[in-house]
Amino acid sequence: MIRSPRAWALEQNDRRIVFASGPEATMFAESRPFAVAPHRLPAWKAVLPIGGHAQLHRPGRPVTAAPGLLVPPQLAHTCAATSPYIALFIDPWLLPSRPEPIALGAGEVCRLLAALGTPDSDGPGTGVDLTAGYAELRTLAGRPSLLDPRVTHAIDLCTSHEPDLPIASVAIEVGLSAPRLRALVRQDVGITLSRLRRWGRLRTAIADLPDSTAALAAATAGFADQAHLTRTARDFIGRTPASLQRTEAMYSYVRDYGSRSSSSPGGSFVP
Repeated sequence: MIRSPRAWALEQNDRRIVFASGPEATMFAESRPFAVAPHRLPAWKAVLPIGGHAQLHRPGRPVTAAPGLLVPPQLAHTCAATSPYIALFIDPWLLPSRPEPIALGAGEVCRLLAALGTPDSDGPGTGVDLTAGYAELRTLAGRPSLLDPRVTHAIDLCTSHEPDLPIASVAIEVGLSAPRLRALVRQDVGITLSRLRRWGRLRTAIADLPDSTAALAAATAGFADQAHLTRTARDFIGRTPASLQRTEAMYSYVRDYGSRSSSSPGGSFVP
């Protein structure tokens, strides 16, 4: 849904939030500690505290705490960072499948932050190098398996180029029946095509939030209404769109940083 790399920042007093989206990753960064409600994100999430540590809570399980965490897709959990942090969101097929979170050591977190271009303890700006960050992350997690080309094309249509195209039409486009396409996506990615489509719409809505109302961002991204956007945000990232919008005392800027990168459009983001 995000057709070109986008970035924005919001600032108010001691609070700063930065968003950026590129071909391999979506990023949120915040200049203060933060915690989110229970959620299940249909993507990988790397939580990289800057000077603190990350905590992950799962029902009935001991708390996992480490200098950084790599959380697999669809894991029901709450998450917190005890310091300013960066959170990277990676589409599920871009890293190898794993059932459990991966604790990252302090050295690994430092290498990831350096790859992203984080200059100091305040976190990154909008010119963060998401391609380098993803490359470093893949050295830690490993190389993913290749998807069936029909699955790749179907996901690209549903999340980027034709997000409103009915799944039956997407199936015809890739030469499959709709039930077979859904089964292949579930088999290769582990997540339903409809859920991946909502994830793409959520990224699009968030990219528009600073300069838009939540209702308009929801409509532009293809949600039924603002309530649908809010429910999806809570389900996927554990916070509401209102927490990512400016107030009267907050200013924002939106920047297309594609001119500074040769990366192709796309993208796969607050602990």
